Amino acid sequence: MKRTELSTDLRSDQAEFKLTVGQNNQPRQLEASALSPQTWPFGLEWLPPAAYLVGGNVRDALLGRQAEYLDLDFVLPEAAVHTAKMIANHYRAGFVLLDAERRIARVVFERATVDFAQQVGFSLEEDLEHRDFTVNAIAYDPHTAQVIDPLHGYSDLQLRLIRMVRLENLKEDPLRLLRAYRQAAQLGFTIEYKTRKTIQQLAGLLQFVAAERVQSELSYLLGSASSTPFLKLAWQDGLLAAWLPHATAEGLERVAAVDQAAERLGSTQSGLELSGWLRDQQRVSGSTRSWLKVAKLTSLLAPDPEMAEQELWRLKYSRAEIQAVLAVMCRQC
Repeated sequence: MKRTELSTDLRSDQAEFKLTVGQNNQPRQLEASALSPQTWPFGLEWLPPAAYLVGGNVRDALLGRQAEYLDLDFVLPEAAVHTAKMIANHYRAGFVLLDAERRIARVVFERATVDFAQQVGFSLEEDLEHRDFTVNAIAYDPHTAQVIDPLHGYSDLQLRLIRMVRLENLKEDPLRLLRAYRQAAQLGFTIEYKTRKTIQQLAGLLQFVAAERVQSELSYLLGSASSTPFLKLAWQDGLLAAWLPHATAEGLERVAAVDQAAERLGSTQSGLELSGWLRDQQRVSGSTRSWLKVAKLTSLLAPDPEMAEQELWRLKYSRAEIQAVLAVMCRQC
């Protein structure tokens, strides 16, 4: 399908619109947005006409969210790896071939990471139909400043909903089951009813996902008090059963209690000093370990230290992280 035909079809369904015009014809401020080529570490002229920005950076820009470090994802109908190599060579940036079979490459700049992926299927719309949630299935054409939204992800952004694109997409990569809760926590969204029911049905598939990937999602859910309700929801829906089989309702209550204690402590002068000390220790050691995460993780493990250690090794935690958890558990004995 040619671009002109696709544009006509989508526009008739209000699925394509100029980003410079928002609801009620109010202009959007994009100068500091990741969608603005002026914020990129390379020039727009390096992108072929059929290159589209996709994924979380489009979603976040439409929500008005900004990040100091750019993390851009482009989809190209062809020559994705070649385009990445040319840009990396010209700007003397790092180049990583992430997936030779799927033709995905990464260019690493000082303050940005840019991924280039070969389009899935024969059209942009088909590529978007293979993504996880509708809010992540929105594309942006940097050459025309148009948003392409065939799955109505923008409507779900307004409704603040995480809605699956298709059941098959969740089965294809079961990590997406847990990612729904992480993204809901990250954005302050709700998981759409049918999507949550589907996740409950497919929860058992999460056991087949690589441990490192599961640990990464869990780390975010353990990282802030605002994420704890979604961690509890994930447990209720069976997503922790395979990896944290000893997690209980009581354990989740202890996680919430850690959040509350940290909040109370942080409001005092001694708490502020302690928080500063912990940040200094992290900088000195080079560790990304958070002692609050450690305390909360302890509440979700088997009460027996030897069993807890096995659970942590299975999740591919580092030796230092495991020692920290076991030290906390021993203090509680």
